[in-house]
Amino acid sequence: MIKFVDLFSGTGGIRLGFEQAMKEIGLSTKCVKSSEIDKKACETYKLNFDEESYCDIHDVDIDESFDVLLAGFPCQAFSYAGKQLGFADTRGTLFFEVERIIKKNKPKLCLLENVRGLTSHDKGRTFSTILKSLHNLGYHVEYRLLNTSNFGVPQNRVRIYIIASLEKEVTLTIPNDLGAKDTHNYKPSKGGHDFYTESKVSDILEDSPDESYDCSDWFKQRLEDIFEGDLNKVHGIRLIDTRNGNSLHSWDLGLKGECSNDEIAFMNSLIANRRKHIFGTHQDGKALSKAQIETFFKHSETTNIIKNLIKKGYLKEKNGLYNPVCGNMSFEVFKFLDPNKVSITLTASDANRLGVYHNNRLRRLTPRECARLQGYPDSYILHPKDSMAYKQLGNAVSVPVIKNIFLDIMKNNFI
Repeated sequence: MIKFVDLFSGTGGIRLGFEQAMKEIGLSTKCVKSSEIDKKACETYKLNFDEESYCDIHDVDIDESFDVLLAGFPCQAFSYAGKQLGFADTRGTLFFEVERIIKKNKPKLCLLENVRGLTSHDKGRTFSTILKSLHNLGYHVEYRLLNTSNFGVPQNRVRIYIIASLEKEVTLTIPNDLGAKDTHNYKPSKGGHDFYTESKVSDILEDSPDESYDCSDWFKQRLEDIFEGDLNKVHGIRLIDTRNGNSLHSWDLGLKGECSNDEIAFMNSLIANRRKHIFGTHQDGKALSKAQIETFFKHSETTNIIKNLIKKGYLKEKNGLYNPVCGNMSFEVFKFLDPNKVSITLTASDANRLGVYHNNRLRRLTPRECARLQGYPDSYILHPKDSMAYKQLGNAVSVPVIKNIFLDIMKNNFI
């Protein structure tokens, strides 16, 4: 029997993958301790594993011996989506609680999961500190950057997986695969390993989800007007006010009031040009003066256009400088997924606003579909509140990746 602990257990994604791998090779398992501080995540964990997991990591003190330590320690301190404060963030220092437990209990094998930003944070020094800590405890360390989309799940999700072995060096045959930097343009790998399985969004879609996930009639009508009745054209479209390109904006849709063609042209021109270095080297939140705007937007009614856009709430002014009022959180959908491609990375903040046009319905993804994007089996019980389920799944670990890491470890090193 393989005994293990599940730290920062969340809703149990790492545990699921680990137990699936052990079951496939005929080994039984026993969870000695699980620890999670988010009470809502603990509720979901109990529904699926019938165990109480609520426990502050600082209070974890395990006397019973165990073989494997699993830990998806908090990623916000290193995430591209956060402030990347690393060890300067309290959540970043929680790695040292993992180190404390490893030092005392000396499990034979440890698997740590985190975001890809961990490797580059503070010019690599944060990651180097973690590796050095594990080496100093007597562990042989390997790590892989892996993309979920190569493991039969249609989601572009790159995470780092650190494997620490106490007794011997571990041979891994799984290669690194970072994917693309731009998650919206990622294309899955074309193989290279026997477990690589291609999948697309249409594979995880439900046939007849509840109508509560449908977009509003008004939103649907606006998109039909823009795309001249062909809603298949929404595939891959982002709805966000801070980018140009393959995007729709609040002023295109008239979310705050109908805009004239000139007003739409002004806003699109502003977001397309305001990041140019001629206006300053900083990128985000760059505000421009009317004189600067007129270098790329030529119109006899610029002053009135600006006044109208401010009145409608699409534009804001401060000290004679103008900036878009970014309203991406007000969209019913953040991005419409292309059924024939992979999904963008699922996040806690946007999981409830991923959309799809499927079976002639314009709708949001359901929690079950989000669970499938993380490789959770349909037998897994989701949190009864959709808002919690979306958040938890956005924070979850992709089950098939964990499963295949452990199959690779066990088959090439311990069996």
